[in-house]
Amino acid sequence: MTYTLEQLRGLVAVAEELHFGRAAARLRMTQPPLSRQIQKLEAQVGVRLLDRDNRRVALTPAGEAFLAEARRILAIAEAAPDLAQRVSSGSRGLVRLGFTAASTFGILGRLLDRLERELPEVRIELFEMVTREQIAALANEDLDLGLARPPFDPELFDSRLLHREALLLAVPSGHPLASLDRPAVPADLATEPLIFHSQQKARYFYDLVVSMVPLAQERVVHSVSQILTMLWLVAAGRGIAFVPASATLLAIPDVALIPLATPVPEPVELHLLWPRRTHNPALARVLEALRDVEY
Repeated sequence: MTYTLEQLRGLVAVAEELHFGRAAARLRMTQPPLSRQIQKLEAQVGVRLLDRDNRRVALTPAGEAFLAEARRILAIAEAAPDLAQRVSSGSRGLVRLGFTAASTFGILGRLLDRLERELPEVRIELFEMVTREQIAALANEDLDLGLARPPFDPELFDSRLLHREALLLAVPSGHPLASLDRPAVPADLATEPLIFHSQQKARYFYDLVVSMVPLAQERVVHSVSQILTMLWLVAAGRGIAFVPASATLLAIPDVALIPLATPVPEPVELHLLWPRRTHNPALARVLEALRDVEY
């Protein structure tokens, strides 16, 4: 079944005016070509859409049903150029955002709020991934943007520091370390069982802690990938753990978070990460909206 937008516009005009002469004037055409358009449309649809005689014009039941579809098709057709322009400019579209679990501790929500205010027609699709998975997905164009931990290959990716925070020590409530009147130092931890970051699945935190706090690895009793899991193990009295300061937002019962002496005051970094070559025009608009954002 093939019909033209002109035929649909003709039907809508006649249905709204209920008069061929007025409908033709509205469309800036003469009545005979309009009548032929309606006849061709009815032939293509295969049913009578209008009842007409010398005195009146009325829609048939089939015409009433077809009129609703005609209006919908015309609305889509009329909106299509504007939609294409907005997608091309990046003001509308889809951005696939990868994030680490720890970035949800307050940061991700505020970032999404900013994008919703600045770019309400850009849809953000979320994917929880560790940094290693995000890098692979960005390289394969399965993601457009990441919230990830360094380091990155500068030839493949561009990045922007979004957030920096301290590294804290999580201990069970009532633990002697919780009553220190100073930041904990490595010597304070010499005999403590350690809940550590997985070297494979949480490599950034693993390398960071090893570089910042000299520790005996034989003291490690558990290796896990998620900070929330570490905190619950601490709450259960299984050991002590190293967590970013944003973990205070989780407020896990029976866990105290205490300062830790580190060579760099705020060594934990979170970056926006994106490929240097991208085919998504909405990404540039998202990056511009987040240009001056720092949490």
